[in-house]
Amino acid sequence: MAREMNPQEQARLDNIKRSWQQKRDISEKLSLIKWKIGVYSGKGGVGKTTVSVNLAVTLAQRGYKVGLMDTDIDCPNANRVLGATEKPTFEDGMIVPPEKYGVKLVSMAFFQENEEEAIIWRGPMVHNAINQFLQTTAWGELDYLVVDLPPGTSDAPLTVMQVLNLDGFVVVTTPQALAKLDAKRSINMIRKLNIKVLGVVENYSGDIFGTGAGLELATELDLPFMGSLELRAEYKDLSKPSVITSPIIAAEYENIVSALEPTLAGI
Repeated sequence: MAREMNPQEQARLDNIKRSWQQKRDISEKLSLIKWKIGVYSGKGGVGKTTVSVNLAVTLAQRGYKVGLMDTDIDCPNANRVLGATEKPTFEDGMIVPPEKYGVKLVSMAFFQENEEEAIIWRGPMVHNAINQFLQTTAWGELDYLVVDLPPGTSDAPLTVMQVLNLDGFVVVTTPQALAKLDAKRSINMIRKLNIKVLGVVENYSGDIFGTGAGLELATELDLPFMGSLELRAEYKDLSKPSVITSPIIAAEYENIVSALEPTLAGI
């Protein structure tokens, strides 16, 4: 005769069942999305959001249906870089994302009364917020969902990696040695979770910070190097995404997309 479970065992089993059901629900909600790509690095300030937004806009300009999910719950600002001021609407309990330059966007920034207030949440609250976005956003049919991840290798990025079932990551580094080290740490985290690293992008490249760390990192870890993005004065114009206002920057992102497409095709 089977032994009855004690309360702790029953609670653990119930938690496993809830997690499994939650993951299945999210998978069903995202079933109309062809490719889900994370943009990530262990270090903050390397330009993940700038890369995410401009990559998404470049894909949209190529005629793809594109969504952008800002999972940086603490400091969301993809809406600022995209120039999206329209708030989401709600239909049958689902979030309907606003669209700008052909990109649908969901961000915690849309749900702040005052964007200057700090969001001071512990890990479980961040985890729940990310899951809420994943379960209740009506993306519809998309070719690409670009996911802008928060920095680090702990709760928030781990939640995204474990729940979202991403097809792969674009890892962003800058030329400095410490940024390269943190990017390597993030790649090792991705690999431990058995997710594909699609390639490495070097941001802020040029005379001021130097160049070469992205290619070095890609070579050391046997990954595709997707290209460099130079530190340019054009990024000071925040009225629109830089690929809209600068042909030079647009060409750099076209090169990255040209490297991304065949890599995805080989998955």
